[in-house]
Amino acid sequence: MAERIRVMLTEEEVDTRIKEIGEQISRDYAGRQVHLVCVLKGGSFFMCELAKRITVPVSLDFMSVSSYGSNTKSSGVVKIVKDLDEPLKDKDVIVVEDIVDSGRTLSYLLELLGQRGPGSMKLCTLLDKPERRVVDVKVDYTGFEIPDEFVVGYGLDYDQRYRNLPYIGVVELD
Repeated sequence: MAERIRVMLTEEEVDTRIKEIGEQISRDYAGRQVHLVCVLKGGSFFMCELAKRITVPVSLDFMSVSSYGSNTKSSGVVKIVKDLDEPLKDKDVIVVEDIVDSGRTLSYLLELLGQRGPGSMKLCTLLDKPERRVVDVKVDYTGFEIPDEFVVGYGLDYDQRYRNLPYIGVVELD
């Protein structure tokens, strides 16, 4: 089965929106330092671009998690594959994610990180699929709300391919 990639959001649209989010975070955290926590692998492209556009001091950390369950649905049971390198105690934390879908994994992750005593914690996602949500997750900074289509690019993959696309595309199978 072959696939085609249809452009949903151009590189220019994504770049413009990330700049706007960076400006908003810079305003919201004026006079403070923000600690960005990237959920690997998909969030890495977005977080790097976002960090470049934030004008307040920024520190970075990375976390990798895997959800058990079928290949297409998260059970919400999370295994930490790579934990954070630094404590979150009293830091202004923004969890950076590529996409919020069902909310199961992210809900668990936010609860776990919240137990580590951050001064504040917010969620920033490049893409949000609210119609797929089964667990309520408050997203503080959203790049784009998108329909329920399988998307790739800007860190999102299909079988480890297409992460490096500079735009958001929809996978269309032949």
